[in-house]
Amino acid sequence: MTKPLSNRSRHARRPESGPARDPMQEFANRIIAELERGVKPWVRPWDPEKAGGPQAPFNPVTGKRYHGINVLILGMDMRAFQTGDPRWMTYQQAQGKDWQVKKGERSTTIFFAKSYEVENEASDEETKTVSVLRHFAVFHASQIDGIPAYEAATIEEAPLAKPEASDIILRNSGAVIRIGGDRAFYSPSTDHIQMPPEQAFSGPLGFAVTALHELAHWTGHPTRLNRDLQDRFGSAAYAMEELRAELASAFVANEIGIPTDIPHHASYIASWIKALKDDKREIFRAAADAQRIADMVLGFHPGYATVVQKELREALAAADS
Repeated sequence: MTKPLSNRSRHARRPESGPARDPMQEFANRIIAELERGVKPWVRPWDPEKAGGPQAPFNPVTGKRYHGINVLILGMDMRAFQTGDPRWMTYQQAQGKDWQVKKGERSTTIFFAKSYEVENEASDEETKTVSVLRHFAVFHASQIDGIPAYEAATIEEAPLAKPEASDIILRNSGAVIRIGGDRAFYSPSTDHIQMPPEQAFSGPLGFAVTALHELAHWTGHPTRLNRDLQDRFGSAAYAMEELRAELASAFVANEIGIPTDIPHHASYIASWIKALKDDKREIFRAAADAQRIADMVLGFHPGYATVVQKELREALAAADS
C-alpha cells in the first residue's frame, strides 16, 4: 500500500512558479512607461504651501537619508508628497519600534549595494572587491499604525530650506556665471555658466532652478567630477549627461525645497527611453552619478556639511554599539 505524501513531500513536488522576479527590470520598465507617456517621473508637483522644508526621503529608525536610485524610487511615490512625510522603513524596523504595518499594504522595493571580497583569478592580487546590488522592501509612514506624527524640521533646524540656499550654493561654488542672451547653458571649453537675465524667468525661483541645473553640468569638468562633456547636442551621450544633470537637479531641489522641473527638448526623452530599453542598469548608473553631482553641489552649502557629518557620527556610533 502506498503511503500518503507528507506535507513536506507534497510541497517539494509542487511545480515551479515561473521565472524569478527582476526588480531592476521592473523599475526600469516603470521609468520607460512614464517617459513614453511624456512624463518625467522624478518631477514632483510643486506646491508652495508644502514647500520650505527638505522632502528628501529618510529612515526615521536609522536617521539616515536615502541616496541615489532610492531617492528616485521613493520620490516617485506620491504618498510622501501628499502627506508631507518623507519617512520610509522596513517591516522589521517598524516592528522593532512597536509600530505595525497595516494589513494589506504593499511594500516598495529599494536597492543597496553590498561589497564582497572574492578570489581574483585575473591578476596576482589574491582578492578583489565586487559590488552586488541587493533589494529590500520598505513601507511609507502612512502605511504604518502607531508611528508618531511627522514633525517637519523648522527653518532653523533645516538651513538648506532657507530661501537664500540656492544663492549660497552658487556663490560658494566659485562657478563663473555670465548674464545675458536668451539661453541657459554650461560651456566646457570656457568653463562658465551662461544665464539669461532674471527677468526672463517666472521669478527668482525659476532662475535658481535653472542655474543649479547648469551647475550640475559644471561639476563634470575634468578638475571636478571629470565626466565626458565633449559630445555635441543631439547625440546619445549628450542626452545621458542631461539625464544625470536632470536627476541631480531633482535631488538638490528636494533637499532645499524648490521646484524640480526643468523644461527639456523632446529628443532627450526619446534618447533616455532607448538607453533604458537597451540596458536596465543605465537608470541605476545615472542615479549614482546624479547623487555624486548632488553631493558636490549641496556641499557648497555649510548646512549640508553639518547634516553629512551628523550622519557619519551616528553611523560610527551605531557600528561601535
